Amino acid sequence: MKCGTVAIIGRPSSGKSTMVNTIVEMPVSITAKTPQTTRNAIRGIYTEPRGQLIFTDTPGYHLNDQTLNIRLQKIAVAALKETDMILYMVDSTRVPGKEELAIVEILQKAKRPIICCLNKCDVAKSDKIEIARDFINEQLPYSKVLEASAKKDEGIDDILIALFAIAPEGELLYPPDSYTDQPVEFRISEIIRGNTISLVSQELPHAIYVEVSDLESKEENNEIWVRAFIIVERESQKGIIVGKGGANIKKIRVSSFKAIKPIFPGKKLQLDLRVKAQPKWRKNTILLDKLLT
Repeated sequence: MKCGTVAIIGRPSSGKSTMVNTIVEMPVSITAKTPQTTRNAIRGIYTEPRGQLIFTDTPGYHLNDQTLNIRLQKIAVAALKETDMILYMVDSTRVPGKEELAIVEILQKAKRPIICCLNKCDVAKSDKIEIARDFINEQLPYSKVLEASAKKDEGIDDILIALFAIAPEGELLYPPDSYTDQPVEFRISEIIRGNTISLVSQELPHAIYVEVSDLESKEENNEIWVRAFIIVERESQKGIIVGKGGANIKKIRVSSFKAIKPIFPGKKLQLDLRVKAQPKWRKNTILLDKLLT
């Protein structure tokens, strides 16, 4: 029996979160067109007869000196020190640049087995794929390189074969039916945050926080009742989330409802979604960033 931990690293929008969700077949990590929507190291759990792989989806590794970005870099690097192996996601539609060089420098020092995935091969041109492959072969010559499309679920079996081949022997760390170790409230808040960012990313790219204030199970009518708040920094931003005539908040609620419902199979879901301004949450985030730097 194999059981191993896998840290996934790559620059923003390389497909890390999509890869985790595709493998575990559940919305464990949020995906959005806006880069760096993942702010934490998030685990997805995949179990089958060969054993169990525990994936840690890390924030996109991006080079700039902003406080939040430095914090996200540290989260990504810390995950590499606590894992058995590394899955390096490369966006094959983009030519490797400074961010890729920074990542491979970290990987060269990681002293962990590395599988490199050239992602988005369903849309990348063949010359771009070859450029990415040549880059990996030069920088990480002992790493296995595979092509895939996490979005279309292509090449995933080859990645799993490669990971199980180098995974250590061991008993399962989680029950076979587990697909994440995240608290339910966190998973719900991330789903709502992801759907909100996808809808209003141009107006409010990262100034959004979601708080699940109530989560109640009503056994008498087989119902799960959730109340959550989309929190913004200023009163003026509430209108952007709500939209004209409530159009935006309705879209966010519908898309979030569809993604949250599978978390509670066989239950009736009631989702109460509201918007409020709370300037203090930004101050608290900045304080946390300072503590982590």
